[in-house]
Order: sequence, then C-alpha cells, then structure tokens
Amino acid sequence: MKETSTFLSLANPGVDQLPVYEPGKPVSEAARELGFASGDVMVKLASNENALGPSPLAEEAMIAAAKDMHRYPDGGAFHLRNALAEKLGIEPDTIIFGNGSNELIELVGQVWLAPGRGMVISESAFIVYWLVGVKLGATIVSVPMKNLTHDPDAMLAAIEPDTALIFFANPNNPTGTMVDGETLDRFMDRVPDHVVVCFDEAYIELLDPQAQPDMLKYVRQGRKVIVLRTFSKAYGLAGLRIGYAIAPPDAIALLHRVRQPFNVNAMAQAAAMAALKDDAHVNRTRAVVRAGADFLMRELDSMGVPFVPSPANFMLVEVGDGRRVFDALMRQGVIARPAGGRYGLERYIRVTIGTQEENTRFIEALNAVMNGGGTGKG
Repeated sequence: MKETSTFLSLANPGVDQLPVYEPGKPVSEAARELGFASGDVMVKLASNENALGPSPLAEEAMIAAAKDMHRYPDGGAFHLRNALAEKLGIEPDTIIFGNGSNELIELVGQVWLAPGRGMVISESAFIVYWLVGVKLGATIVSVPMKNLTHDPDAMLAAIEPDTALIFFANPNNPTGTMVDGETLDRFMDRVPDHVVVCFDEAYIELLDPQAQPDMLKYVRQGRKVIVLRTFSKAYGLAGLRIGYAIAPPDAIALLHRVRQPFNVNAMAQAAAMAALKDDAHVNRTRAVVRAGADFLMRELDSMGVPFVPSPANFMLVEVGDGRRVFDALMRQGVIARPAGGRYGLERYIRVTIGTQEENTRFIEALNAVMNGGGTGKG
C-alpha cells in the first residue's frame, strides 16, 4: 500500500521540536476557567502592560484614523519615521518599523543568523532571541547571568570566530535587571568587529532620561549596533504591535530587504505619531511605575518575601515554587507569570506593576497564598 505523507513528514526538519511561546491568558478566559462570577474582576499583572492604558493623544488619533482603514498603510512609515528621527536627534534612514519588536528580532535574525553562524545570549534573557536562533539553525551560546544580570565579560568570552550576533536586553525581561552605561561602554570597547550587537531597550523610556544609557551614540558612530525599542510599554500601545529598530543606514537597508510590505498597519502608525507628542503620558507612567515599585518593595519586605529590584514596570518575586504560587494566585483572582521553563527561574514569579488598586490586590492575594499552607516557599 502506498505510504501517505503528513504535514509533519513534509515539514522542514526540527519544526516540530520548536517550543510554542505561551502568552498570558485573556482575563475573561481565565475567569471563566476558574468559575468566577461575571461581576468578579480578575487582575492581570502578567504581561508588563502600561497600567494607565494608551496615550490619550493616541486614542484620539486612532478614532480619527478609523475612517481610512480601507487604505493600505504607508509602507515606509514616512511621516512617523521623520517625526521619530526629529525627536531622537537621528537621521530618518537609521530607523525601520516592525510589527512589534518581536518582528524586528526575527528580521535581525534573518539577516545575520543561519546554520554555521553563532549568537550569544544570556541564559535568562527574553526567550524570543533563543526561539529565533533555534528556528534559523544558528549555534546558540547561552551565557550564565551574574546576580540575575547580564554578565558582559562572560558574554565577550563566549564570542567565537563564527559569532555573528549578540542580543543584549537592557533592562532585561524577565529578570528586571539592567547594566549601566559605563559598563556597556567598556563592553562595546571590546566587542570584535565581526559581531553585530543588538540592544533591546523595550523598557528604556520607563526610566528617567538621565538613567537611560546612550546606545544611540554607537549608531551615530556607524558601529555594528542595532537598538530595538517599542511603543508597547511607555506609550501603552501593546495591542497595536509597533516597534522600531535604530541602526546605521547600511544595516537598515538589509533589514528592509527581509521585511514584508505593509508590515505596520495604518492605525498603529497614526497612534504612534500622536503618542510621540504625549510626554505627559510618559511622565505619568514613570510616576505610576516608581510609586508602584516602592509600594511592592515595602510590602514584600514586610512579608519577608525576596524580590529583585527593577527599573522597569515589573519585578521578579521569589516565592519558592513559582508555578504552584502562580496557580494559587489565579484562584485568588490575580494573574501573574511563572518564570520557570526556559528561563530557569522556577522559584520566581514575575509581576507587572499596576495601579495602586491592582498592586494592593496582588499583595493581599500573595499574603493569602504564602500563608495558606501547601503553596508557600519550599
């Protein structure tokens, strides 16, 4: 009898071994599964979203743009690119936009990674770097962190002749730790010329400006540096999926060659244009994050629960059995994020810094869980 092929047998080798990225569940679905009444409100603190919501100026722009959604978007994001270049003090040809930073991570991989080419990452860095490297067949060197922080010296020591790319998240998700500008300058002084360094700064605008390391200076110098940023966090536009990369023009030109046409939708471009003008919203967001972080640290200290201080809008909390505490918090109506699995942080959960009400709900729920027997530290 003739053998019947399957989709799997016809697929590229290794596709079936790729892990599937698991986003947090929608609040409504989590509530339904746990049997919460329709009037009960669950608190979602799992995805590092902006507690204040979108920029109000961006909301107005989205409403105004809705009438033109029958038109294709500007494939080159001309107006947004020029507005962003002016705001950052860089040239427009050093910018490319993507469907969130995740698409840009993939584009970077498509240009510089392949079988026989290597990449260096930190062992508890954002998982998408690793996923992209696996998918493209690259040799992945995963370097241990030092105190849950990128170890630049160890990353430099891991570079080989076939190393093409380093991904460096600063601040890093999920650990919430970051490396200061002086340390990064020493790191860049020692990176070999054959290596491209991709700094992922998804959370950078949440820091006060004076605390933000200046990686754009390396772009202006024409160094082999790519800086990734996003409108998801400080500007509250995660649902629109719009991020951008900043790099020397010759790198941007290569990224355009692997980019799909019309990859950033028109509403996202309109909202991002407006959000760039909304410094007040970014300042309010920073204030909420700092006040929330101070509150959580005080409360966790008083509970005797260890945590990792973070300049971003989330923090790691050491709870003993992260998966079990995550499940128990869900039953209390609070959605956090376990940090085990590929991250190797099984003793931790990651919690987003929310509004004061949401932060209080988390502390109350965690208190109940940690003192409830069978779900505490072990």
